[in-house]
Amino acid sequence: MPEGDTVWQAARRLHEALAGRVLTRSDFRVPQYATVDLSGRTVLNTIARGKHLLTRVEGGLTLHTHLRMEGAWKVYGDGERWKGGPTHQIRVVLATTGRAAVGYRLPVLELLRTSEEDRTVGHLGPDLLGPDWDPDLALANLLADPARQLGEALLDQRNLAGIGNVYKSELCFLLGVTPWLPVGALPADRAAKLPALAKKLLEANRDRVVRRTTGLRGQDLFVYGRAPRPCLRCGTSVRVADQGDGAQERPTYWCPTCQKGPAPPPGSPQRWRDRYRRTDR
Repeated sequence: MPEGDTVWQAARRLHEALAGRVLTRSDFRVPQYATVDLSGRTVLNTIARGKHLLTRVEGGLTLHTHLRMEGAWKVYGDGERWKGGPTHQIRVVLATTGRAAVGYRLPVLELLRTSEEDRTVGHLGPDLLGPDWDPDLALANLLADPARQLGEALLDQRNLAGIGNVYKSELCFLLGVTPWLPVGALPADRAAKLPALAKKLLEANRDRVVRRTTGLRGQDLFVYGRAPRPCLRCGTSVRVADQGDGAQERPTYWCPTCQKGPAPPPGSPQRWRDRYRRTDR
């Protein structure tokens, strides 16, 4: 699933392509909006709110989209071949003179009044890459349920918005604790630096094509996607397991030597283990 940095990049691409320009074509390929035509309206802006995208259009309308696992927005110039996927995967097209923004496989696509945006994003906590970022509130949100596993708390967008499985795993590694550690057991000094560290990682990667957390050439991530290769610090085999009840794919990577705290409980889902054992070598 795209995380806050990649969604921020998508918002920037859409904004640069569409903002201030009049739509010459809009094509909604979902039944609910099949008759909607935004042609003739000026696109005002596109912003990211956590993992959500909000494209605001003249007349008080907002197109709300979420990429989840498979969705993507692609921008093409006149005469450029659309290559984001087969035609039947296109959910919406917004075109201006010289540019076309094409949304592929969008699982969430909603046209709403701009005044009602809070209905879709009002539940989100402080945005790590947004103007509303508040580290003190983010930390208070995380600590509000001290018994909750740290990895689960980091993924809860109501606490702070923008973290997904990659940053969850990398943050826990950098903090030296496993994602299964109860939030309340996180040492106070590490808890205090968590919000700033999370923001630093996302800000460092929002302009990069390849996400990097290590600062090491040729080794982009400390643990995510590395099982069963050796830890970059200690050489122990990196491990992977699902975190949560298995209802969603949440591959979680950790080093059992560098990270202190509980391991996955017995019987926890392990479906990612064999997949990554084959492909991450």
